[in-house]
Amino acid sequence: MSYRIAVRALCEFSAKSGDLDLRFTPSPTALEGMHGHRTVASRRNPEYQSEVALEGRYGELLVKGRADGYDPTQNLLEEIKTYRGDLARMPDNHRQLHWAQAKVYGWLLCQSLQLPVIRVSLVYFDVLSEQETSLVQEHSAQVLEDFFNQQCALFLHWAQQEMQHRTARDQATRSLSFPHGEFRRGQRHLAESVYKAVSTGRCLLAQAPTGIGKTLGTIFPMLKAMAPQQLDKLLFLTAKTPGRQLALDAARVLFADQPELPLRVLELVARDKACEHLDKACHGDSCPLARGFYQRLPAARQAASQVPMLDRQALRQVALEHQVCPYYLSQEMARWSDLVVADYNYYFDFSALLFGLAQANQWQVAVLVDEAHNLVERGRGMYSASLDQQQLAKVRASAPQALKSSLQRLNREWNALHKDQVAPYQAHDRLPTALLKALGLCVAALGDYFNEHPEGLDSELQGLYFELLQFARVAELFEPQQFIFDISKRVLSAKRSLSRLCLRNVVPAALLRPRLTAARSSVLFSATLNPRHYYADLLGLPENTVWLDVESPFEARQLEVHIVSRISTRYVHRQASLAPIVELLARQFQARPGNYLAFFSSFDYLQQVAELLALEHPQIALWQQSRGMDESSRENFLQQFRAEGQGIGFAVLGGAFGEGIDLPGSKLIGAFVATLGLPQLNPLNEQMKQRMAALFGSGYDYTYLYPGLQKVVQAAGRVIRSQADRGVLMLIDDRFAEPRVRQLLPGWWALDGPGGSVVAG
Repeated sequence: MSYRIAVRALCEFSAKSGDLDLRFTPSPTALEGMHGHRTVASRRNPEYQSEVALEGRYGELLVKGRADGYDPTQNLLEEIKTYRGDLARMPDNHRQLHWAQAKVYGWLLCQSLQLPVIRVSLVYFDVLSEQETSLVQEHSAQVLEDFFNQQCALFLHWAQQEMQHRTARDQATRSLSFPHGEFRRGQRHLAESVYKAVSTGRCLLAQAPTGIGKTLGTIFPMLKAMAPQQLDKLLFLTAKTPGRQLALDAARVLFADQPELPLRVLELVARDKACEHLDKACHGDSCPLARGFYQRLPAARQAASQVPMLDRQALRQVALEHQVCPYYLSQEMARWSDLVVADYNYYFDFSALLFGLAQANQWQVAVLVDEAHNLVERGRGMYSASLDQQQLAKVRASAPQALKSSLQRLNREWNALHKDQVAPYQAHDRLPTALLKALGLCVAALGDYFNEHPEGLDSELQGLYFELLQFARVAELFEPQQFIFDISKRVLSAKRSLSRLCLRNVVPAALLRPRLTAARSSVLFSATLNPRHYYADLLGLPENTVWLDVESPFEARQLEVHIVSRISTRYVHRQASLAPIVELLARQFQARPGNYLAFFSSFDYLQQVAELLALEHPQIALWQQSRGMDESSRENFLQQFRAEGQGIGFAVLGGAFGEGIDLPGSKLIGAFVATLGLPQLNPLNEQMKQRMAALFGSGYDYTYLYPGLQKVVQAAGRVIRSQADRGVLMLIDDRFAEPRVRQLLPGWWALDGPGGSVVAG
């Protein structure tokens, strides 16, 4: 059995030393890096060979990679590195890593061409000045072979351990048994479909009802497929923290059933949640956990590899025992874990860690996308950018003198956009060329300044820099049908206006599709993926994607669904709806006391109904969601739903309590949904509707109806969580009775059956 490793990964393991040093040094973008490599190659003679594929063996190791370039006329191998700013500021341990890569490629080329000696060059290319700095060493093949063997020997023990782990993992997952003995109704169908999708290398879009056990029903078959499909990693991606917890809980169920299961599970969390010293910078002169990081990393990595469940707490414990940074230890362990549980952005974002590692190391991965209905909005957000002129004004006021002119030029071009602005909100078909040029110069000036002043950076100046970078990156992708460029202007006086510029992604399909298709199989699942064409169009699903609508494990008699069509919750009818809604809530509560959730379209609407209910029925306990609730406040809200309790919780549809919460049994016996959940009617959404109409022919449905009803069905899913639950659902609005709306509601609700009704009067 061979262990395959990329040259870069080998050197990062064996040749990194010293401190973790993340002092801010602006690095080239991916496009600048590619341009730099092409520029260097274009300057070479006709015999020059670019991207030379090489490989070599050391024991069980198979080391592979592509050398940047080789000039046979000079017998010169080049390793090209792009950079910005002052090359002298590059940390010494970075230079050591670069030389290690160059020497390994040098040996692989000597071996391939039977060369007795070779010249090896590090070529540093400044993306701003386009100047090259070449550092050249001449080595015999024997010296390079010795160096190669030394690096491989440092890695070999770990590789042997990894091969043993992989063999044990594959044997165990082949014979893995379902921990609950029997599948729930519908859960087996889901699991079999997931296994078939990964076996055939296809994408699966699975709509499966809440309560079916989707998390375990998707993880289990993927683990069973790891050995036969030679999967390196299973990535479980979630939109929110509760989804991560469900995945970790599912893994704990597997460990409880088979305590010796040789599986490494890792939870990745955001940097600000993992950092031990938020007041310190990420380098050895500031943070004790960064000082000597690479000296302590091998022992920490070894210890972490022996902990099957590396959730946030377990990983922190290992990191602190070895005095290394928990966040960067988690990034290291992403390379060596079998099941990684993380937020969507770790795979789908521009600079996603997991996607980058998978591509660089040519991993065979399978991707599970939990609550995939959220990926539409999250995808749009990841590929959008905005700039606030008020933020620019604040930074300009305190910026160093060296940056004043570039910031003023950017502001001048920004103000020029206001001349053609005839309304507070205006969308444009083209990007402002002059502004983007000023923005690029500003980014370069900020980058140079940060290179020269890496210590004690102003957080607001750095924040503006990152937003400018994101804006520039999205601008490179701009295409009028897929994006909206808009300006929202605030007039402060006759002579002064401030505005906000937004580049909004409308259809993330083209950017998500390469990430989905790069995996052996991607499985996207949720309780609300109806209609299928909406998600297929916006998420960029491959043509051969399999659609699965899993049968519900619940009976129609478990949930009484009533459409209250005598009430309109439209904005113009809102005042008139207050008293009828209060009467409906009170009547249902008196008929069947217990815990209920009432969902509304806004905090204002919610508060008006709650105040009237408290006034007219003070005996009914009620509690309300408020704006900007922190984690403890949300937990306090949920704790009001006690078993056998009585009261009504008021929440905003689409907010923190509309999905991802579990209130089984008597903790929740019913829900009222006093809205269709339609997005607000405003100029931006009308622009979205125009784009959707042009692309898909269903502007209103794609912009308003489908996103709204998805929130309704998610909220309704809080009521029935198990086959023992019984509850009631009141859909309050006359539009719920319309045929095109009813057909988008779950079929098992049986609106026309014995438990359902349309209440007209």
